[in-house]
Amino acid sequence: MPGQYEQSDCKAARDRHKNENQTYSRKGKPMSKPSIGFIGLGLMGGAMVSRLLDQGYSVTVLGNRDRTHLDAAIDRGAREAQNARELAQASDIVMLCMGTSEQVEGRMRGADGVIAGLKPGAIVIDFGTSLPGSTRALAEEVAAAGGSYLDAPLGRTPSHALEGKLNIMTSGDKVAFDKAEPTLKDLGENVFFLGPVGSGHTIKLINNFFGMTVANAMAEAFAMADITGVDRKQLYDVMAAGPLHSGMMDFVKAYGVENDPNQLAFAIKNAAKDLGYYDRMAREAGVTSVMSQGALSALNDARDHGQADDMVSQMVDYYVKRFNT
Repeated sequence: MPGQYEQSDCKAARDRHKNENQTYSRKGKPMSKPSIGFIGLGLMGGAMVSRLLDQGYSVTVLGNRDRTHLDAAIDRGAREAQNARELAQASDIVMLCMGTSEQVEGRMRGADGVIAGLKPGAIVIDFGTSLPGSTRALAEEVAAAGGSYLDAPLGRTPSHALEGKLNIMTSGDKVAFDKAEPTLKDLGENVFFLGPVGSGHTIKLINNFFGMTVANAMAEAFAMADITGVDRKQLYDVMAAGPLHSGMMDFVKAYGVENDPNQLAFAIKNAAKDLGYYDRMAREAGVTSVMSQGALSALNDARDHGQADDMVSQMVDYYVKRFNT
């Protein structure tokens, strides 16, 4: 009968949806997804929460001043916590995506912090770019409270986050990583395990040091082309034809030649913070970084003279102005 077939089709559709939103144990038995608490819904965090909701997770959120992505998540079914302690009490995995180590520490510690509300066996994941020393200290405090701490800084962009295609550089307790890995794979295309806690943040800072140094070198190269009277595009074409060619070159060229600053959606103020963290990490390890100093000085100067919210590729303008004063 038609009605019978319609009911059967509806049930099949519900079953398919249910199966899509289940994880499975190694024995193939369905498991419920962990409840997620997410702190820090900026561009990246908002995109990650959207992805988690797409994948059927129950999400509790806590934002800051800008409610744009927070309200969008609530409209889709996320629940807003009043503070980090309440969020932790509701969560199997607590995720933070914040700008600085100080901000992470502020949400983790105190009477209304994550640690105060942590459930036994819960996992805390810091997706930001933080100082490894701060990360290791927080990991000890979380372990004392009965949980586990993973540092998992990110590569790629918010658009990749929406599609679950981030690069995730995870380190910390291996048992906790194995437990969280299915969720991390819902967020990332490439999920790395890099060893003891702090290793992820260390590698991310080295990675960003290299990237920001290359970006500044390319930005200065375009400005020097102007000063010496050669064409920017011709300079790029010659450089890109050899072993110097890289994605970072292309990002800076997108602005320096084509006037598009958004191919590398990374603000100068954030680049200055990351490179400053790299410099501090080096000093805490007992050495002085040589190569980072020029790029760090330029980024700080650009940030302090009106370019804080410009994208890194717009450092071309900084060098042009500097060479012409």
